[in-house]
Amino acid sequence: MVDAMNTTHVKRFLLASDFDQTLSHNDSGFELAELLGVRNFEQKVAGLAQSHLVQQGGELAYLIRHDPEFRGVRREHLLQAGKRVRLKGGLHAFVELLERGVEGNQFSFYVVSAAPREVVVSALEGIVPPENIFGTEFDYDPHTGEVRSLNRVRAGYGKVAVLDELGQRLGITADRVIYVGDGSSDIHVMLHVNNGDGFTIAVSENRQLARIARSTVLSDNASSVLVPILDQVLGLRTPEIRAHLESTGLMLDEWQRARTDRVQLRELAVAG
Repeated sequence: MVDAMNTTHVKRFLLASDFDQTLSHNDSGFELAELLGVRNFEQKVAGLAQSHLVQQGGELAYLIRHDPEFRGVRREHLLQAGKRVRLKGGLHAFVELLERGVEGNQFSFYVVSAAPREVVVSALEGIVPPENIFGTEFDYDPHTGEVRSLNRVRAGYGKVAVLDELGQRLGITADRVIYVGDGSSDIHVMLHVNNGDGFTIAVSENRQLARIARSTVLSDNASSVLVPILDQVLGLRTPEIRAHLESTGLMLDEWQRARTDRVQLRELAVAG
């Protein structure tokens, strides 16, 4: 049985996560492209990346504004695309444990993504409150409803600005910031978090991130990032880690401890 959280000496952490291929299995841009009937989305993104015309992570926003095949995108298209995104398993358990806290440690969880905010809010409906989601923001034509301009792009240094703003608002110091990401667009924010003595987790084998992240976790379950947090940030022992995971209906099947943690979790059957 996991002990109730001791509120006498509460430590507060800011935990921020990317969305595409971090909390989801696929890129939301693929879902939007498929919805619109655009067949060469991957080639379009690769071309923009090679040209260095836009900041890494901001390719979809650029395409929505400038590519003829993406012209006419409306808010409802983004909401529909969000419903098509396949989320990683264990996400409900992950958020539940963070909301409950762990042995005198509390977590404020936010999603910071370069994906359109409407897509992320739609995909995470009922799991993460909309006010805890930061994504790329568009301005819409009041008559046609189509995207007419970009307000904010949450890629690269855009993510750094969000974390700094949240830290100040919540009164959380830089050394208690945790960031989880998967790709090159997360490099700037991970370097920033590391510089403040925070903790960074990569959830892919991206070579650039592997050299930067404090820990790398490879798993199909979103809750897997709890393992290095409980282990390396909170300093819990393996039996304690297992107990906390089981309290949210997760079983730690396998844990290959290394700089890259390979974790297998499965959800326990609910009795009754």
